[in-house]
Amino acid sequence: MLDTATTPAPARSFAGDVKDIGLAEAGRARIAWSAAYMPVLSQIRDRFEAERPLHGVRLGACLHVTTETANLVLALQAAGAEIALCASNPLSTQDDVAAALCEYGIATYSIKGEDHATYYSHIESVIATKPQISMDDGCDLVTTIFTKHRDLLAEMIGGCEETTTGVIRLRAMQRDGVLPYPVVAVNNALTKHMFDNRYGTGQSTLDGIVRATNVLLAGRTLVVVGYGWCGRGIASRAAGMGAHVVVTEVDPRKAIEAVMDGYRVMPMTDAAKIGDIFVTVTGNYHVIAEEHFKLMKDGAIVCNSGHFNDELDLDAIRRIARGKAEPRQFIEQYELHDGRKICILADGRLVNLAAAEGHPAAVMDMSFANQALSTVYLFKNHRELEKKVYDVPVEIDEEVARLKLASMGVEIDTMTPEQVKYSASWSEGT
Repeated sequence: MLDTATTPAPARSFAGDVKDIGLAEAGRARIAWSAAYMPVLSQIRDRFEAERPLHGVRLGACLHVTTETANLVLALQAAGAEIALCASNPLSTQDDVAAALCEYGIATYSIKGEDHATYYSHIESVIATKPQISMDDGCDLVTTIFTKHRDLLAEMIGGCEETTTGVIRLRAMQRDGVLPYPVVAVNNALTKHMFDNRYGTGQSTLDGIVRATNVLLAGRTLVVVGYGWCGRGIASRAAGMGAHVVVTEVDPRKAIEAVMDGYRVMPMTDAAKIGDIFVTVTGNYHVIAEEHFKLMKDGAIVCNSGHFNDELDLDAIRRIARGKAEPRQFIEQYELHDGRKICILADGRLVNLAAAEGHPAAVMDMSFANQALSTVYLFKNHRELEKKVYDVPVEIDEEVARLKLASMGVEIDTMTPEQVKYSASWSEGT
């Protein structure tokens, strides 16, 4: 675990492109604060320092550059990896963290608010280090390598993917027969999506909305678009703060679950008329479109907590508006021709990272523990793996859960030999 009280400041020379290297001291303090809430990753880092399982491996990472991510890449550095890091979203970078990572010897290319061209130039900077393992949050690194740098594929041994959207894209590549190397879907670990996506996204999304708007959620109608693990978390937390939750879905199984969980379920065209706040978490395209903006009430607040901002048809809202104002940071207020105003938060980017600090460190502890251990698993086993998307091995998932429980002081039962035998038997009946 980092301790800024005892860890000397690293050398000032660095590789990367950050907003201001002078922010590094503040970044180091915040990284250390986050580390205190990531005991599982801290234990893994200690093990990595002793074993050096990734010695000399070149690792390219395209992730949200936050304090929690910093502790992940520092653990991988302790394992011996040579790391280059860029942002996986133009608005999710914490500039002080990016500066601190540069000083810790992580080549970091990341500036909050970077434009489209800079975003992809930073991805190119990471690719220029000729990574052997990719680490993605959204699959932009993999797709850029595949479409523009196929000459590098011969040396690449595998990758990890952190988020639902990225896994969807990778499975599409596998289906089309173009997945270039094996990838572990870290997102699919139970200790990731059941906790990170539900509790992390649930809390941090509402945090981003409140920070951006200072709106009172109690008594408001909040529409959750998509009822996957992220949608479940947002709905639960919003209801807990007194909001009236409405869910829209295309999957009948998830829709009936939302109904059974106590929420109103309806088509988006109906929800658009009654919602005060809209949050998209589908990983899909234009789930709030022009027809929906035209139905929204005056003052509606619209945001996204899925990976890409194309969940919202932003071209449509710009096209049908007669003017735009920015009454607060992270709010674009569009005035329609009939005078109604609709607010888009954080340019439709991940509101929890763009307008707030993202998930709490305690939940990212499990996600990034899976990420770190899966990277080592890939390196050790890549010769036996096919060009497919793999789930995190069960033994890694269970180890992360055990370490987390131990760090919380929670004990659980173990099966007796008789119970083990019974659970593996088919012969015992009524």
